[in-house]
Amino acid sequence: MNTTSTQEKRPKNIAVRILWMIFFAGIIGVVLLLLMANYGLLGEMPSIEQLQNPSASEASQIYADDGSLMGKVFQQDRVNVSFNDISPNVVHALVATEDERFYSHNGVDPHALARAFFSLGGEGGASTITMQTAKNLFTNYKRNTLIRIFQKIKEAIIAVKLERNFTKNEILTLYLNTVPFGDNVYGIRNAARTFFQTDPSQLSVAQAAVLIGMLKASTAYNPRIHPDRALARRNVVIGQMVRNGFVSQSEAQQIKATPIVLNYHKLNEANGLAPYFRMILVEQLKNWCKNNPKPDGTPYDLYTDGLKIYTTINPHLQKYAEEAVAKHMSYMQQILNAQSDIKNGSVWKAHQRTLDWAMRHSIRWNNEKNDGLSDNEIVKTFNVKTKMTVFAYNYYRHKDTVMTPLDSIKYMRQMLQAGFMAMDPLSGEVKAWVGGIDYRHFKYDHVNINTKRQVGSTIKPLLYSLAIEKGGFTPNTPVQDERQYFNGYGYVPATGASCTGRTMPMSEALAESRNCATAYIEKQLGPNSNEGAVKFVDFLQQCGISSKLEPYPSIVLGSEEISLYEMMQAFSMFPGRGFNVQPMLITRIEDAHGNVLFTSTPKRKQIISDITASSMVSMMQDVINYGTGRRLNNYDVQGDIAGKTGTTNDNSDAWFIGYTPQLLVGIWTGCDDRFIHIQSESEGQGAAVALPIWAYFFNKAENDPSTGLNVHQKFDNNFNSDSGGQSLIYDWANNIPDSTDSIQNKLLPNNIKPQDIGPESDSGDNINDNQAPVGGDNSSLPAKKPQTKPKAVMPAPSQKQPEKKKEGLLKRIFGGKNKNKQ
Repeated sequence: MNTTSTQEKRPKNIAVRILWMIFFAGIIGVVLLLLMANYGLLGEMPSIEQLQNPSASEASQIYADDGSLMGKVFQQDRVNVSFNDISPNVVHALVATEDERFYSHNGVDPHALARAFFSLGGEGGASTITMQTAKNLFTNYKRNTLIRIFQKIKEAIIAVKLERNFTKNEILTLYLNTVPFGDNVYGIRNAARTFFQTDPSQLSVAQAAVLIGMLKASTAYNPRIHPDRALARRNVVIGQMVRNGFVSQSEAQQIKATPIVLNYHKLNEANGLAPYFRMILVEQLKNWCKNNPKPDGTPYDLYTDGLKIYTTINPHLQKYAEEAVAKHMSYMQQILNAQSDIKNGSVWKAHQRTLDWAMRHSIRWNNEKNDGLSDNEIVKTFNVKTKMTVFAYNYYRHKDTVMTPLDSIKYMRQMLQAGFMAMDPLSGEVKAWVGGIDYRHFKYDHVNINTKRQVGSTIKPLLYSLAIEKGGFTPNTPVQDERQYFNGYGYVPATGASCTGRTMPMSEALAESRNCATAYIEKQLGPNSNEGAVKFVDFLQQCGISSKLEPYPSIVLGSEEISLYEMMQAFSMFPGRGFNVQPMLITRIEDAHGNVLFTSTPKRKQIISDITASSMVSMMQDVINYGTGRRLNNYDVQGDIAGKTGTTNDNSDAWFIGYTPQLLVGIWTGCDDRFIHIQSESEGQGAAVALPIWAYFFNKAENDPSTGLNVHQKFDNNFNSDSGGQSLIYDWANNIPDSTDSIQNKLLPNNIKPQDIGPESDSGDNINDNQAPVGGDNSSLPAKKPQTKPKAVMPAPSQKQPEKKKEGLLKRIFGGKNKNKQ
């Protein structure tokens, strides 16, 4: 019996022993697993320093000059806020829904862990808010079950460490700043701004419940996409808040009976303020980040480091600029569309290569190429009618239509484009920047320094200022409106140019934009071959024009290509009292903590004297009062205005650069393909296409007190010249200064009256009348290579007649003994 009893006990003892061995082995295994995870043997673990200074990808923010948000640059759309900036409603909704025992556990909730284990996750997971924070900050979520188990272990360990290093409120803040809310929106601040257009501190119970409800499944419960699901989920969150004592039953019932009221607006590259400006700004900022490392030596990352960029853009002026461009360009587009060559498509007859290039560089071509289609097969698809969305001048700025992809290319390339830039001529701060007619459909920017077009007659004020500064000219100096022969280059302007044959004061030549008189002035600067052109190119470079310029005589008529950005810098010396200023886009850059990393100051350089600048302002006021820019008088624009129009051959480019004492504004208009242009001589010039945009802009800007524009400020206030603080206004008859305030009192030659000056559409505003622009479809521009002088030519105008006796500039202005006291 004893033997039998002993034998029966042995198996029982062995079984118990095995169970204990398994139990302890399991404990040891878990401990080893935890130790391995803790020391990074199951994947990298954050260091103590990283736990104490957690970071996540944070969007950089771009601000306007009034501190309003213009846009963001990000990989994840996330901006941090402090705990005090978060509504208690958000905290209550989060704790009630995601982690009821948040304030009592130490990172891992044993109760939730047991519930999840025994229900196999059917009654909810075991993750606490702290564990979810660890996941958001330190682990990359994987769907693989085995990997996810190891990740859970790591998250639990990190959660315990976080609890040791942070307070509960700090953990809640970390979580709410990093959690995804759908639509590529991260963090409670951006979620509140995106879905409700409010700050996180102002979120109501209902709004907080909607946002916290999204955390279970950000797409499934997105109120923009699935409003019914979001409503049901919101009410569940409200119920949880009642259960945990954060909301009363009566208040909950009241909220549940109301619908979700969204105010959705997500900032992106297309719909924020000044998208073209921001596109150029981002490229500049990338270069800044490369060249300005952090204290640890690593470069700043524009997309993840949460930089704050404060720009010079004025939101009101930017809005008025965009409205002015849209208003007038839609009108001019109707004129272009009505032309026979556009209506019947003949404008494309000689330009199949342009269409081929556009097809091969389209997204459609690239996609079909990736699908394995041959080039011939792809070309065929471009002639099949397809449903598509194209740009249109309507409220939505697009329309749905049916056309062939090839026709859509023609349609889009036949759109007139525009470039608009406004800046403070003293500080250089860029106040408005419109790079095209619609950023969603046309990404190409027409303002920046790399976009160059022929400038036409807008180049002339720069030549005239050189003539005054270096050539001894005054606004009253007689000039001959005759074609000029340049040895080795032929006549400028070319054959067919409209010249009056008259002798006129230089100020009148500028007002009428006379090409022949301009060529005459160039020749006085250097009569031998292209000597004057060489001097002019050097002067343009001093003015800040960095484009490659060839010193051919035709340059003074605007045959070279220069960007609007460069022209604005060059023109700044006129309202800037002779000082040229570089356009400035940024005032300062801060890091995510508000530390100033960069501040900018105006970069000014004196190019011409104060007297020369004053003289040019007076002459350019003539352009507006009775010259090629007099159409501006048809608009209700107040205050002192000066400026210059410009038009290139065939009306391919139309310009107007004008300024008041406080603001310099430049506009270019035209099609990206130069062969597409307005044919009407009167409707295609700068005065008709570009100038009205300037007028529409100023009509709005000067009537808005918030812009700070003062219509009563005179140019005289900016030019404290030798004439006692007034702009010099010249008397043609007596060659003495006229101290009257009104430019209208300027005396012209006895046989000339303002009303007798040629029509606004005078061809003098074109580059070379009937000449084609450089690189155009024709070849009638004066040859750039030296020519053999023709046997029978018109004699070159005498170089001695008007400038036989040279005198000093001040003596000529003030009449010798009658010179005013300084």
